[in-house]
Amino acid sequence: MTVERDEVLTADPAERAGAAALLEVRDLRIRFTRGGRRVHAVNGLSYRLDAGQMLAIIGESGSGKSVSARALLGLLPSSAEVSGSARFEGTELIGMPEREIRRRRGRDIAMVFQDPARSLNPTMRIGAQITEAIRAHSGIGRKEAGERAVELLKLVRLPAAERRFHEYPHQLSGGMRQRVVIAIALAGEPRLLIADEATTALDVTTQAQIMQLLVELQERLGMAVVMISHDLGLAASYAQHVVVMYAGRAVEYASAGRLFGHVRMPYTRALLGAVPLLEREPHAPLPVISGQPPDPAAIPKGCAFRPRCASATGRCEQAPPFSEHEPGHWWACWHPAEDPPGGSGGGGGGGEDGATR
Repeated sequence: MTVERDEVLTADPAERAGAAALLEVRDLRIRFTRGGRRVHAVNGLSYRLDAGQMLAIIGESGSGKSVSARALLGLLPSSAEVSGSARFEGTELIGMPEREIRRRRGRDIAMVFQDPARSLNPTMRIGAQITEAIRAHSGIGRKEAGERAVELLKLVRLPAAERRFHEYPHQLSGGMRQRVVIAIALAGEPRLLIADEATTALDVTTQAQIMQLLVELQERLGMAVVMISHDLGLAASYAQHVVVMYAGRAVEYASAGRLFGHVRMPYTRALLGAVPLLEREPHAPLPVISGQPPDPAAIPKGCAFRPRCASATGRCEQAPPFSEHEPGHWWACWHPAEDPPGGSGGGGGGGEDGATR
């Protein structure tokens, strides 16, 4: 049963009980000023990630997923105004001097970007790019770094690693290039890997291979992973916890099994309803979420999803708080969905405690 508003458990998912978190993000806010317009890219995002776990951040394009991740590594332009807190192993990342954050990139936190073709230098051989990353985070010589680079290529299961070491990016397929990018990200032996839409440009088979590779590397190396995606299927299959973002803020947060088994936020339910299913009739119209995501420079007052929500009422003109209404389950909605009689209330996903793999 839903906890009433005056019985809300805690207001911040970063305060989840247990051992100290690897990463705690609290009330993260990011603003840009462009052409006289104030863009509210992230509006009070909070979450927690424990060591060795995978957290999925999902939502439509423009919801603030990638911007929030780039803020952790100081990769936003100088025009960005960033406030709030992001503590990695107890050390504050927001406002960290550039020299210090550069030292931590790749060594403590690494990032894999969406398009491997744009992440790699087309004029440099694969081996030289990996070797460069290895030497940037260690004091070893060129020969030893080259040997380590080949080991990394084998670790990410790139076929014929010794031969690929001497090839250029254009000689590799998209899936091979993504494996190379992952190898570069692992060069500094990071404790946290951020995969920003890392499988979006790949075909379904290669996508599954890359995700399985990330899971195996996570378990083998003890890394934590933040997976940024719009693919709810990936989140349900691989992540332990899920953050759903809309208009720059979190609107639902829980373990993967809890969230997909007991969806509360209408936006999350709409995302699940828009997933194409094999059992649908041939040529049947694909379900869509009506309307458009709000302009981040003109986010409506109250609940930002209100103009697109079938459950909206006058109360939604007041912004709902993002709070823990059920143990381990946060959402921001005045009219949360209820579980159907005899049903689970969601779609897909793993068991109550996490994802299935």
